[in-house]
Amino acid sequence: MLVVTMEIKDVQANTGNLDLVLIVTEKDEPRTFEKFGKTGRVCNTKVKDDTGEMKLTLWNEDVDKVKVGDKIHLKNGWCSEFRDEKQLSSGKFGEIEVIEPGSGDAVNLTPASELAEPKESTTQSVPESEIIEEEELIE
Repeated sequence: MLVVTMEIKDVQANTGNLDLVLIVTEKDEPRTFEKFGKTGRVCNTKVKDDTGEMKLTLWNEDVDKVKVGDKIHLKNGWCSEFRDEKQLSSGKFGEIEVIEPGSGDAVNLTPASELAEPKESTTQSVPESEIIEEEELIE
């Protein structure tokens, strides 16, 4: 049985030993880097639970392991802070386990019951004679 005592709302920066179950909602393109003469891979994702969402950084083998829509278990994770934004990672001693594979499609963050009916477009076309060129604004 999986017992998790922490939620995103409880995560503090510069804290380790984090145990969270999360859904991956977005995944950026992986990047390669070189450090201390070794090449690695890194990828930013967004994850959520019932209390909020955060950035999760994936390193090396976790980059290919985790897909959008996956339900994951971050065990013994770490939260750092960069540019006033908290970021999760598995850190040196943590682990990411895929509990439930997702479809790989983007995840809708808004429940269907809360989506509003589409409104009619109020966009109006502007005659070309009224469009001000950027050079005219500078003068």
